[in-house]
Amino acid sequence: MIDFDNKGFFKLKQNDEYAERVRSLLLDDEQVIDSYKSMRDGVVFTNKRIIAVNVQGITGSKKDFTSLPYNNIVAYSVETSGTFDLDSELEVYFSSLGKVKFEFTGRTSIVEISKYISKHVL
Repeated sequence: MIDFDNKGFFKLKQNDEYAERVRSLLLDDEQVIDSYKSMRDGVVFTNKRIIAVNVQGITGSKKDFTSLPYNNIVAYSVETSGTFDLDSELEVYFSSLGKVKFEFTGRTSIVEISKYISKHVL
């Protein structure tokens, strides 16, 4: 499983590359909403869950996929970007896993992500 305390994993920028990498894992009625990439790792938001992808090894051929279903979210926190600080953050608290923190760079629609999570959690 991914070490969610490792902050380096979660400096994410919007990128469609990981949407294709997880396509084979999706259920028949599951759709990709948005995807993000850091240096090697990525996160994909679908209509059912969050999929975190950890690329491992020197060649990157080994990957760890962690599925985080929306129905296990008990709380979440959003920090929007500001005038001088363009990064935004999403902290999600899962019933059995604990806190998972995602840091986004650039112009990420963190408010839209928040609304989508609310739709599934509330």
